[in-house]
Amino acid sequence: MTAKVIDGKAFAATVREKVAAHVTRLKEEHGITPGLAVVLVGEDPASQVYVRSKGKQTVEVGMESLEFKRDTDITEAELLALIDQLNDDPKVHGILVQLPLPAHLDSDLVINAIDPAKDVDGFHISNVGLLGTGQKSMVPCTPLGCLMMLRDHHGSLSGLNAVVVGRSNIVGKPMAQLLLGDSCTVTIAHSRTKDLPAVVRQADIVVAAVGRPEMVIGDWIKPGATVVDVGINRIEKPEGGTRLVGDADYASCAQVAGAITPVPGGVGPMTIACLLANTITACCRANNLPEPEGLTV
Repeated sequence: MTAKVIDGKAFAATVREKVAAHVTRLKEEHGITPGLAVVLVGEDPASQVYVRSKGKQTVEVGMESLEFKRDTDITEAELLALIDQLNDDPKVHGILVQLPLPAHLDSDLVINAIDPAKDVDGFHISNVGLLGTGQKSMVPCTPLGCLMMLRDHHGSLSGLNAVVVGRSNIVGKPMAQLLLGDSCTVTIAHSRTKDLPAVVRQADIVVAAVGRPEMVIGDWIKPGATVVDVGINRIEKPEGGTRLVGDADYASCAQVAGAITPVPGGVGPMTIACLLANTITACCRANNLPEPEGLTV
């Protein structure tokens, strides 16, 4: 068996097309342009690249992109004042503070200062609680992208056994909540799970989000299962240089699985696409307009 490759890059392009079409309707029918504000503190090279990509894609779908770059030595009070300003700005529908923040800033305090209705990362404690209790919330982008691709591949997820390998607040826990919401039977496993391979072998859906390069191997996978690889790890190549790999060993897993997301080109492109989708959702909610179909849970 050779697994079907779930093309996240192509899927993300489709999501962006839907977002762009909805942005056009909002402009033409209601005179509203969705606005996404991104706050970047410091000079972290990876964060700078990511923020540039977000800004570029935001503009490409017709939204307003607002970037606020601040020096590493910004005080907590100054950063919180900026967030208050964005919370009060009616032209800003989504606010994202790029993580990680410098060590002297309390990330939890900063994230929880964002208006939950504008928290397009879905990290605010109120959104975490709403998602966990099955209420309307802003959903973290990466798990939302995973769910979209799983729904597209499987249709209904009801009754399927899902194992999420990883328990982070950003991916593992919200992913489990989303799968529960779609009536999966969900197990959250992690590096300390006893007989982890045996647990994973029971799964119809495996979400690898543990942060360890190529940890999940083909021998762990139930024949025909779907493997969603959230990991992005840079490892050294024997001949020199580096390459990107996931948390699953693609070569061995693809020989057993029914479908698999590659790294790169799988889950990664969906994260920014879902950030744009969340901004549209936030804009529609703020203006009491119908939410776009297929872009939220």
